[in-house]
Amino acid sequence: MIPKSNISLRFVVVGGGIGGLSVAIGLILAGHEVIVLEKAQQLSEVGAGIQIPPNSTRILEILGCKAHILEKALVPKAYHFFNYRGDNLISIELDPYCARKYGCKSLHVHRGDYHKCLVQRARELGITIFVNSGIVEIDLVHNIAITHDGQKYHGDVIIGADGLNSSVRSSIFGKEILATNSGDQAYRSLISIPEMAKHPELDFIHKLPCVNFFWGPQGHVVTYPLKGGNSCNVVVMGPDNLPPDSRVAAADKHEVLQFLKSWDSRLQLLLSLATSTFKWRLQYIEELDFWSHPTQNVTLLGDACHATLPYLAQGAAQAIEDAAALAYLFGKIKHKSEIHFLLEMYEYIRKPRTTRIVNSSKDCQQIYHLQDGEKQKLRDLECALDPPQEGCPARWADPEFQEYLFGYNIFEECEKQWLMATTLKEKL
Repeated sequence: MIPKSNISLRFVVVGGGIGGLSVAIGLILAGHEVIVLEKAQQLSEVGAGIQIPPNSTRILEILGCKAHILEKALVPKAYHFFNYRGDNLISIELDPYCARKYGCKSLHVHRGDYHKCLVQRARELGITIFVNSGIVEIDLVHNIAITHDGQKYHGDVIIGADGLNSSVRSSIFGKEILATNSGDQAYRSLISIPEMAKHPELDFIHKLPCVNFFWGPQGHVVTYPLKGGNSCNVVVMGPDNLPPDSRVAAADKHEVLQFLKSWDSRLQLLLSLATSTFKWRLQYIEELDFWSHPTQNVTLLGDACHATLPYLAQGAAQAIEDAAALAYLFGKIKHKSEIHFLLEMYEYIRKPRTTRIVNSSKDCQQIYHLQDGEKQKLRDLECALDPPQEGCPARWADPEFQEYLFGYNIFEECEKQWLMATTLKEKL
């Protein structure tokens, strides 16, 4: 599915997270040379659980990472949506439904395990990764990434996979573009399943690998167990109370319990078992006018150009789709003169989809966090329709939107667009 180029380019990937490693792996498979620059002292990922939807697992298979990840991941049976009092609104089958309909499973895994699997695959392919190599400048005239210690790395193409506060983005635009605050923050905890097992009323959260959502006034809760049977990922979204200059901080669980004081008592019991809790400010990037420098071969990927809220569990998946698109397109290159055309094509293919997903995730914030009242009652009635209808508030149940999210095949889309572009060129 990834073509092999008959010329070899040198790529510098800035950022060694999930998106950066995925594009490095894809470009190596396409026949190119890649180095990865990571600012951290060591390769690792912070956070807790992460969902891997079918549109992402089909790419991981092509990248040769799927087997590693399956060893660490769980396959959720269903999404269950509840109101904040614990009443079921709607349930959506995931397994075996996703494999049967989309040819790929939905997974969930610890983010650190996910990242380790990508590192392992990168090492297998001989990809050079430099840690403690945060960049301070992109020399746009010579296409060179300059690190904080003065090291210079030239690439035929530089890819900024350096996240929400991207330095590469600042270089492309000639100014800092700040993320937009959503007004929400996320409390994240990993809770001991052996401790949960002492409370039979919590069995529904951990005994079957399902993803549970609780929607309530000004926030929502997501829970799912992680492989190994030792921990359950719990995320509580609520109003942002972090100081203006802070993005992440330790949180007192009593703060979370206070927020959930009128919610299902099982959630209060669950959060009372947390031994540590951190909170993250939730931010996104407003749609950029462009992703690639207008004249130079420097582009962006993932959160650097379309950071989204986590309410559709598509952030990392969209970065991996970006990576697959770049790998496919640069597998087709025949001459260096085509580089900028391919970067334009990459943006043409990817930008409309990522914009829709960012905007849909913002819409979910309003849908999930309704106060009790007429809008909330209408939302819950729409969830109760059987079968689910287009526009279902549980967005994964909406048949059109589910197909749009899960059924999307980035390789098929790139191939279609490539054939259209080359046919048009021949006619001209």
